[in-house]
Amino acid sequence: MFLSIDVGNTNIVLGWFNKAQEWQSILRLPTHPKRGSAEYEKDVRLFLLENGLHIRDVRTIGISSVVPELNDGLEQFVLHLFQKEPVFIKPSLFEKLKVQTKNPFEIGSDLISNAMAAYTKYGQACIVVDFGTALTFTLINKDGLIEGVNIAPGLKTALTMLSGNTAQLPNVSLVVPSSALGKNTSHAIQAGVVHGFIGMVKENLHAIQQEVPGNYKIIATGGLSGILPALNKYFDAVDKNLTLEGIRLVVEQNQ
Repeated sequence: MFLSIDVGNTNIVLGWFNKAQEWQSILRLPTHPKRGSAEYEKDVRLFLLENGLHIRDVRTIGISSVVPELNDGLEQFVLHLFQKEPVFIKPSLFEKLKVQTKNPFEIGSDLISNAMAAYTKYGQACIVVDFGTALTFTLINKDGLIEGVNIAPGLKTALTMLSGNTAQLPNVSLVVPSSALGKNTSHAIQAGVVHGFIGMVKENLHAIQQEVPGNYKIIATGGLSGILPALNKYFDAVDKNLTLEGIRLVVEQNQ
């Protein structure tokens, strides 16, 4: 069994890939910079017990992390619980991949993992739209070269920025509004941010395809990739496990 760990700015996602070539179980934990290895181990042990998983079944562990200050604690947790050295996705692994990038030391390991999974699955030019703390668009050409990346604030980030930087606007929950016009302040913020975000996704996709014309598979991923029905027609697929799959492929291609 392969264990992928995707460390993002908002969540840490752990996925177990079984012998049947399926993502059997997914655990999401909030990202806390001060969280210690003992706390990770406690949560994971409980999850393993509840899902009938066994420590001994995990053979290989890959980690993509965009939060460097958590890496030491994660490594200690993995070594102690699974008695195996994890493989961190880093530029030294990129040379053997199907997917290449012109700037290996600048691109995030999550974006490399997304690109690897998308290109391996579809075998053609792709645009991966990742709905995370940041909203990212990664373009991979027909030869497997990452042409470039577009980065914008994610949906929750936009809500937090608006509420956190204004004196009279409240914190609001992330809810897709029924109307583009709110009847109170909270609904007004939801309407403005959500509809504006939908427009931003559409315009970025349009601008990218205008600049680099081609026949692209457009794949959405990330924790918020499925909550905006108005965008579904713009995607050929929605795959929330794309990053986990990419981590697995990067590690296995290097073994």
